[in-house]
Amino acid sequence: MKTVLNIKNLKKTYATGTQALTSVSLEVHKGDFFALLGPNGAGKTTIIGIATGLVIPSGGTLELLSEDAFKFPEKSRRKVGVVPQNFNVDFFGKVFDVIVNQAGYYGIPRSIAIPRTKKILADLGLADKINTTTRELSGGMQRRLMIARALIHEPDFLFLDEPTAGVDVESRRSTWKYLKTLTAKGVTILLTTHYLEEAEQLANRVAIINKGTIIAQGTLSEILALGDGTPDEKLNDGFHSGKLEEVYLKLTKQNSDLI
Repeated sequence: MKTVLNIKNLKKTYATGTQALTSVSLEVHKGDFFALLGPNGAGKTTIIGIATGLVIPSGGTLELLSEDAFKFPEKSRRKVGVVPQNFNVDFFGKVFDVIVNQAGYYGIPRSIAIPRTKKILADLGLADKINTTTRELSGGMQRRLMIARALIHEPDFLFLDEPTAGVDVESRRSTWKYLKTLTAKGVTILLTTHYLEEAEQLANRVAIINKGTIIAQGTLSEILALGDGTPDEKLNDGFHSGKLEEVYLKLTKQNSDLI
């Protein structure tokens, strides 16, 4: 299976002396829906920041889409989409303009950008908001707008940093379904989320990080097997009923006790 994100011994110590990452290693394969889980301050966003060029590492290596992300950052990043944790879209811009203008940054002609924008917005349930300013959108719609913006250049790899924070259950479920269609088409997704049921529904592979250290990683089934040993149940729609939270709490507590 082709590795599209290969992190080895990644370290980050900030100028304040805070050690955000201590020799982190992980692999993400093409087409994975990979969940990176951990408490606040565990290092999740730092990993994404380093992978996308926003944070300078203190050590280690990172290959993204078969390119050295430190030596040749521009080669891989044109094929990467990022949905950040914090809302960073022009509050006064119209939904349609936000996406079409983003396409322009990637050199996509308007003849392609306009129909592509309309399709992505329709797919994300924002077709009727096309002429609405972003400040008029609900929080959930703003989150979906950021996903649309990250997808306009049709990336091969998508980083999602808490993309459904504060989103209602119905909107979250519809976003889940859309994201699953992306991985079905071969897009690789790395997701961070504090909604463990979200990771359990979506991810085929999981890593848990605590205090800058990866404490577990593997397939979802392998991670769930680290629980109490009882079989996980499934809901009528095929989703797991929820063992991940139990495993997560067990592992993060054990890790904290050792530090």
